[in-house]
Amino acid sequence: MIPKELFQKVRRIEITTSRLVTDVFAGQYHSVFKGRGIEFDEVREYQIGDDIRTIDWNVTARTGKPHVKKYVEERELTVMILVDLSSSCRFASVNMLKSQLATEVAATLAFSAIRNNDRVGLIVFTDRIEKFIPPRKGLQHVLRIIREALYYQPQGHTTDIVGALGYLSKVTTRKTIAFLVSDFLEHADSRGQNHARERLKKALSIANKRHDMIAVTLNDLRESEMPDCGMILLEDAETGERVYVDSSSRELRVQYQTLNRERLKKRGQLFNAIGMDHIDIHTSLPYADALVKFFLKRRRRRARS
Repeated sequence: MIPKELFQKVRRIEITTSRLVTDVFAGQYHSVFKGRGIEFDEVREYQIGDDIRTIDWNVTARTGKPHVKKYVEERELTVMILVDLSSSCRFASVNMLKSQLATEVAATLAFSAIRNNDRVGLIVFTDRIEKFIPPRKGLQHVLRIIREALYYQPQGHTTDIVGALGYLSKVTTRKTIAFLVSDFLEHADSRGQNHARERLKKALSIANKRHDMIAVTLNDLRESEMPDCGMILLEDAETGERVYVDSSSRELRVQYQTLNRERLKKRGQLFNAIGMDHIDIHTSLPYADALVKFFLKRRRRRARS
């Protein structure tokens, strides 16, 4: 039995995101994601403006009139949504938790997929694979995805994006559109931060070559800037480590801001280095704006190719 409170949350997200898909993303999703390839449709007589490279010379020779081959795009796609539910995602200083923001973004993408008759699946992960829902079609399937993303109680606390990407390669046999929704806050092991960054870069690069990978980064203002409010207790959500700091110290606030700006800069450089698209989502800003910007950018790029 689904708790009444959860049912109401699922229903609210369904209404909000499906309306968003209808009003904002109608046609956008279809225009920026290519099908698996093209398939032969028919042969017809040549018309002015047809590409001469599509002429079917066998039919032309047999009929004495130029004919061209017509192809259509094979539209059916598989969309995989990887959602990070580690402890650092259960945080926000405004509006909604990053984990809830991730659920709404996932719902929007899932509804966009089924509107185009595509299959959509879900991988929930922390430092382990928490939940896998194989890709399928249909409204009830998307509602299940929303319920799991909202209601699932993860066992892990830290983040292992490399492990999630490895699992994606095991459960997919062909190219997919894969949205990786995470705050990308991973803790380095004993081998250090540089080793962790190179390990992540290698895994993302391999996945991006096999799939159409898009990173959806979850961000909160307090992860970049520290307010001036005296002595405060900071806790690392994933390790539980606590420390008191004096936020009235301007030097400390500047250092905190500098370190986090450098972190975000390196994250952007990582995506650019491997040619991977990314969408920056913030708890303090409407996520629809970021998605629209992404769709427009992809559409312009596809038009040039």
